[in-house]
Amino acid sequence: MAAPEGYTTATMKDFIGHDFGTSAPVEINQIRINTFADCTGDHQWIHVHPEMAKKHSPFGGTVAHGFLVLSMLAGAISETGIVPKDAKGVLNYGTDKVRFLMPVLTNSKVTMGYKLLSVEEKAKDRLLIKVEATTYIEGMPKPAVVAEVLAMVVV
Repeated sequence: MAAPEGYTTATMKDFIGHDFGTSAPVEINQIRINTFADCTGDHQWIHVHPEMAKKHSPFGGTVAHGFLVLSMLAGAISETGIVPKDAKGVLNYGTDKVRFLMPVLTNSKVTMGYKLLSVEEKAKDRLLIKVEATTYIEGMPKPAVVAEVLAMVVV
């Protein structure tokens, strides 16, 4: 989804509360999960051992790491246009109120949605934005992750 007409670094505050829509679907396959496990050292069987997870997991198979799903919010944010095109850059500033509500089963598809919550001037060339970020699982009634993502927009 593209940013709304007239959305710039100068007008961001006018768009507080705007829903910027969702990203394209991404499949969370076992290769992605295993790669994340290798990067983080988190090789719990519920993530990386399909046979054991099928037998012992309450979910009937492996699931994605919660932090894998959370980390995907940063990459997908640019798809929705929440960072204005006239911004010189954007820096990850952290997260608030992260909640993992549903497990993401292997081979599920997820999309990430964004809503602008606040814009705070931190310096003449810096705007701190707070974004409600939600990871949706295709076909599931509840989201996987809900978080408030903070980003510093360089003007």
